[in-house]
Amino acid sequence: MMNTVTGPPSKGLVLVVEDERPIADLVRLYLRREGFGVQVEHDGTAGLAAARRLRPVACVLDIALPGLDGTEICRRLRAGGDWTPIVFLTARDDEVDRILGLELGGDDYVTKPFSPRELVTRVKALLRRAAVSAETDQVRVLGPLTLDPGRRAVAVDGQPLTLTATEFDLLAHLLGRPGRVFTREELLAAVWGYASAAGTRTVDVHVAQVRGKLGAAAHLIRTVRGVGYTADA
Repeated sequence: MMNTVTGPPSKGLVLVVEDERPIADLVRLYLRREGFGVQVEHDGTAGLAAARRLRPVACVLDIALPGLDGTEICRRLRAGGDWTPIVFLTARDDEVDRILGLELGGDDYVTKPFSPRELVTRVKALLRRAAVSAETDQVRVLGPLTLDPGRRAVAVDGQPLTLTATEFDLLAHLLGRPGRVFTREELLAAVWGYASAAGTRTVDVHVAQVRGKLGAAAHLIRTVRGVGYTADA
């Protein structure tokens, strides 16, 4: 049975797909407190249908769901050209590479048990980055790579690339200061909006995803062993 939308969506509608009802209710409560409308679904098939029908500003997807799991929902949305920011809820840290890797298109993850306040912070950080005004941002060019913040567009040798919101923001941050070496913690704080040594593997996974999409221009994102990453021709 489909759940009704709750809360005035002054900040937009967030879709929560979570089969554990106490967790779903808690997430809904915290999101509503922040002014979001919330749609809750308890199985993957209904969650995918809601995502396509309601076009939420963000999705919170549990991994282990009846029907379709969270990664399959994400895969189908991305395959259909829907790049709505997605935060995964996962039961184990060792799922992270599988979740965020393989170009599934996830933007962030939270490991259970989690603080609902932290989850809301992650959602708000994703939306804040997506809504940042590009009025003062200039087109950035590095070798064959072009990034246009205003259009949120990236191209290599004129060929457009499709990046998730987080992949775009990570690349934009690196290109903002070519040659500057950023530590993983700095990138985590600047792009994801939080700093935690436990989360730095997320940076590595996303850098690998960006490189994979850059193809022949992947060498422009360079690893500085023991430190972090830099964009340098």
